[in-house]
Amino acid sequence: MTKELDKVYDVIVIGAGPGGMTAALYASRANLSTLLLEKGAPGGEMLNTADIENYPGFKSIAGYELADKMYEGAMSFDAEHQLADVTGISDEGDIKIVHTKKADYKSKTVIIATGASHRQLGIKGEEEYQGKGVSYCAVCDGNFFRKKNVVVIGGGDSAVEEGTYLSQLADSVTIVHRRDKLRAQAVLQERAFEKENVHFLYDTVPLEILGDSHRVTGLRLQNVKTKEESELAIDGVFIYVGVIPVSEAFTSLGITDEQGWIKTDDYMQTSRPGIFAIGDVRAKHLRQIATAVGDGAIAGQAAYQYIEAQGDLK
Repeated sequence: MTKELDKVYDVIVIGAGPGGMTAALYASRANLSTLLLEKGAPGGEMLNTADIENYPGFKSIAGYELADKMYEGAMSFDAEHQLADVTGISDEGDIKIVHTKKADYKSKTVIIATGASHRQLGIKGEEEYQGKGVSYCAVCDGNFFRKKNVVVIGGGDSAVEEGTYLSQLADSVTIVHRRDKLRAQAVLQERAFEKENVHFLYDTVPLEILGDSHRVTGLRLQNVKTKEESELAIDGVFIYVGVIPVSEAFTSLGITDEQGWIKTDDYMQTSRPGIFAIGDVRAKHLRQIATAVGDGAIAGQAAYQYIEAQGDLK
C-alpha cells in the first residue's frame, strides 16, 4: 500500500528531463506550489549525450553539465523534488492523484514529461559505444561525423529521412535494412535515392558494432537470405528501429493515440482538463532539447492559467 500525503500541490511535474525542469521553473516562478517527480537523476536523455552543440547559448556543452544548469534553474524558485517511480494518475476532477510506488501525491494540475526511449538493437557493442559513435539522433550528433562514413540502421521514415539529412554532412551514408525494400514513404525514398553518397544494403542485419574501446571502427553484418557475414569499416552508427513513448502509466486516462503518444493541443493540454503533456512523450514531429524546453514553458504557463480560471489561486 502506498501512503497518501495530505498536501495538495498546484502543479506536479512527472519527469525531470529538459521539458519537465522547464515546466517546474515556469510554474514555481509563477508562485505555484510545484513538485517535480523523477525516478532517476535529473536530465533525461541529456545524461546520455556526451556533447550538445545545438542548444542556444552554448557552442558546445556536455550533456550532464546542461542538465545540472537546468536543474539549478528549476529549483531556484522553491520547487520541490522527490525521487519517485510514478505508476499512474487518478483524475478526481479538481484534484489529480499521482500514484507512485512509495506514496500518492495530490495536485490541481499534472504535467507529464516522461519522454521516450529508443528501441535498441540489442547487439554486442551497442551499449559500449553509445556516445562514442553509436547514436539515435542525426540532428543531435550528425555534426560530429562531417566528412566521415556512417551507417543508418532501419528502413522506415525516420531512418531514411535522417539518412538523407546525414548525407549533407558525411562523406558516405549506408542505409542497412533487413528487408528487400524500404518501408519509408515514397517521397522520402526518392529523396534518398537522389543522393549520390547514400548507399543501400538490403536483406541485411547488424550482428556486432566494432570498435577500439574509444570509438566505433566498423560493423559486422549478415545477409538474412544467404547467411553470409561481412564487415564494413565505418565511423558511426545511427540506429532507427523505433522510438517508444514512456506512457504506459497513463494509458487508462484515454489521452494517448494507438502508438502510445500523448495527444495535446497547442497549450500542451490533453483531453483531460488539468492534465498536460510535454516533450518527447507528446505526439509531435521534432524531439529535441529545444522543443522540449518550449513545451515546458508553455505548459508551466498554461497550468497557471488553468488554476486561475478555476478561481483557485492562493
